[in-house]
Amino acid sequence: MEVLELRTYRDLQYVRSMETLMRSLDARLRAADGSLSAKSFQELKGRMTELLPLSSVLEQYKADMRTIVRLREEVRNLSGSLAAIQEEMGAYGYEDLQQRVMALEARLHACAQKLGCGKLTGVSNPITVRAMGSRFGSWMTDTMAPSADSRVWYMDGYYKGRRVLEFHTLGDFIKGQNFIQHLLPQPWAGTGHVVYNGSLFYNKYQSNVVVKYHFRSRSVLVQRSLPGAGYNNTFPYSWGGFSDMDFMVDESGLWAVYTTNQNAGNIVVSRLDPHTLEVVRSWDTGYPKRSAGEAFMICGVLYVTNSHLAGAKVYFAYFTNTSSYEYTDVPFHNQYSHISMLDYNPRERALYTWNNGHQVLYNVTLFHVISTAGGP
Repeated sequence: MEVLELRTYRDLQYVRSMETLMRSLDARLRAADGSLSAKSFQELKGRMTELLPLSSVLEQYKADMRTIVRLREEVRNLSGSLAAIQEEMGAYGYEDLQQRVMALEARLHACAQKLGCGKLTGVSNPITVRAMGSRFGSWMTDTMAPSADSRVWYMDGYYKGRRVLEFHTLGDFIKGQNFIQHLLPQPWAGTGHVVYNGSLFYNKYQSNVVVKYHFRSRSVLVQRSLPGAGYNNTFPYSWGGFSDMDFMVDESGLWAVYTTNQNAGNIVVSRLDPHTLEVVRSWDTGYPKRSAGEAFMICGVLYVTNSHLAGAKVYFAYFTNTSSYEYTDVPFHNQYSHISMLDYNPRERALYTWNNGHQVLYNVTLFHVISTAGGP
């Protein structure tokens, strides 16, 4: 609920920033005596174009507010159920109580999954956070960490690297200070790493093995081959760089994006169990991976850019809930003309990008479709 309120606050700030522009346009229109020159008309038309994203933000703002109300009701319901359990503790064994608490957690998780979900309708202009490192690399925050935890992980290069820098805050990352170093026991391949719930998930160099490295214990918790997945530049994105396997996290969990010989080089999306790294379910998108610039997941939807170079767009969307796809046309400003890492962070509703040695953020706009039938 804290995350959703933060998102709603950000949307409200955007709305407020448009107020000055709206007042200016209103004054111009009131001052007009019924006739506008062609030049004045074109100027007003251009200013009105700037306001076009406002409608989707307003819809998003209203949807977020409705969801906050519903989530608060669910929390109150869960609190009442928990109080009832506490009163009955003397009458139930430990296993019975554990099962009831797990059921309550599942209800809250199911409701929380719906926060902020929707279809991608816009990507903001890029926000350059820092220029650091080589042309290729990755940087990220933990999507499952509390909002007060703003640690940043930084991994320079796309193959044979083992050095991971952990910065205490985003501010420290920008200044290049206050960090610790992790030395991975096995080198990585590509830039498709992700930090999820305190662990780093990455592709072991020269293999199709997924490694889960726990930062606090500084140890590998589990590693497992991804069945049939290509590696070592067999099926990379169009930019190469050993990007055969790309790990992602969205509102619903951990994903792997890759391809196999069996599906003729088309992108496969697999939902992974974050504890065992076993494949829960897979989808063949039909989109050739070598034609994709980069990709990211939002709300169970895979979005693919048509290039890693200048002029890129979010061009293709695959919906895992319906096993269907569509071609899209969402502008995506590739400021430094060479993207080698692109990941969505559901906690911040932002895209993290490594663009030609620059660490860049993009905010995203989602169109919410909130069901009115039934509870969360």
